[in-house]
Amino acid sequence: MRVILTLVLIALFNVGFGQEKFDMAVVEKFQKDLNTEFADAKTSPLLPEDLAHFKALDFYPINEKAFVVAQFIRTENEKPFVMPTTGAKKPMYVKYGEAHFQLEGKELKLNIYRNIELSKKEEYKDHLFLPFSDLTSGKESYIGGKYIDLKIPAGNTIVIDFNQSYNPYCAYSYKYSCPKVPLENDLSIEIKAGVKKFHD
Repeated sequence: MRVILTLVLIALFNVGFGQEKFDMAVVEKFQKDLNTEFADAKTSPLLPEDLAHFKALDFYPINEKAFVVAQFIRTENEKPFVMPTTGAKKPMYVKYGEAHFQLEGKELKLNIYRNIELSKKEEYKDHLFLPFSDLTSGKESYIGGKYIDLKIPAGNTIVIDFNQSYNPYCAYSYKYSCPKVPLENDLSIEIKAGVKKFHD
C-alpha cells in the first residue's frame, strides 16, 4: 500500500512539474512593474533624496535555473506566532506549509507563511509569504534577505521563481517595519536572482 501511495505521489508531482514552465516575459513584467512603483512618488518606498536620482532597481540577470517547481507540503494545526520585525510592529503569522526542492544540486527546504490579518481581506485570501536569505545576503543582495509573494497552490506543487524576489521596504528607508527572515529560511547557497541591494 505504501509503495502504491508513493508512486501516486510521484506521478502527481511529475504532472504538476510538467504544467509549470519558466516564462521570461513574466519576470520582465515583474521588473517593469517594480520599477514603475519605485519611480512614482505616491507608491515609492524610497526616501526623497533617493527618489530624486532613481532610474531603475539593480536586478540580477534573469536566470531560468532560479525557477523551481517545489513539492508543497501543507502543515496542519500550526499555531499562529508573532513574526519578529525590524520595528515596533508585531504581525501575526502562521506557518502554512513547506516547499521542498533542488537547486544547485542541493536538497533545500523553505517554510511558507500566511499573514493572519492580511488573509482576512478578500484580495489577499490566497496570499502566501516566503521570506528567505542566502549566501549573497549582505554582499550582493540586501543583508536582511528578500521576499517572494506566492498564492495558495491547488495541488501538491508550488512554483518559486527567485527572479521575482524583492527587498523589504526597510532596505530603502528606516521608516518601515519589516518581517525578519526566520533562521530556518536561511539557505546555504548563493541565489543570484531577483533584486540586488540598493546601497553599498
